[in-house]
Amino acid sequence: MTKQKFGLILFWIAVIWSIGWGVVMSVVCSQAMHSMATLEELMSSTWSFTGSMMFILGILGAPLGAVVAMIGMFLYSGAKGLKAWISGIGVVLAVAIGILVMSFGHIRVLFGIGGTLILLFFFGILWFWAKERMPLKDVSAAAADLKLIGFVFMLIAAWFICGGLSFPFLKAMEGVPLSTPIHIMIFLVLGWFFLFMGYYKTGKNK
Repeated sequence: MTKQKFGLILFWIAVIWSIGWGVVMSVVCSQAMHSMATLEELMSSTWSFTGSMMFILGILGAPLGAVVAMIGMFLYSGAKGLKAWISGIGVVLAVAIGILVMSFGHIRVLFGIGGTLILLFFFGILWFWAKERMPLKDVSAAAADLKLIGFVFMLIAAWFICGGLSFPFLKAMEGVPLSTPIHIMIFLVLGWFFLFMGYYKTGKNK
């Protein structure tokens, strides 16, 4: 089996895995949790978040699928196998460290540092995007424009995600009912849509 074929197999396994767990978590798990009256009932069910294998696999469904898909696309695109696997291991370690940090509780200063870094990276992307776009024409320029719109929606989504997740840890917000995060989902969908369209426009002309 060639490296490219193996990479393609990994990619499609990751697609099926991620979508499958996405459906399970958003439909089956969500409905099960919605029908439960108490936290005690949840904790004694299949979807207990303190050790249930179903819940753990569900939470890690898309992240694990993304890593496998990334490795697959590295291999399929002709990248060196060592680079593909090291990248995959690196992402897994970063996720593991991120989850480990959760055990230290909420650290407000990290939110501030993280938010500042996100903004700096975003404006840095815009700066280099403009330089990259200058020589482009026609389809390539249109594809770059779509990607930029996608980046903007991703930044907007990140901004509201940070705000929404930090509110429960603010003393002044104690007791304030949480609002639906549907606006964040809309921004994320739009961000991914424009990024997809940008790459689709580039890819279909090659």
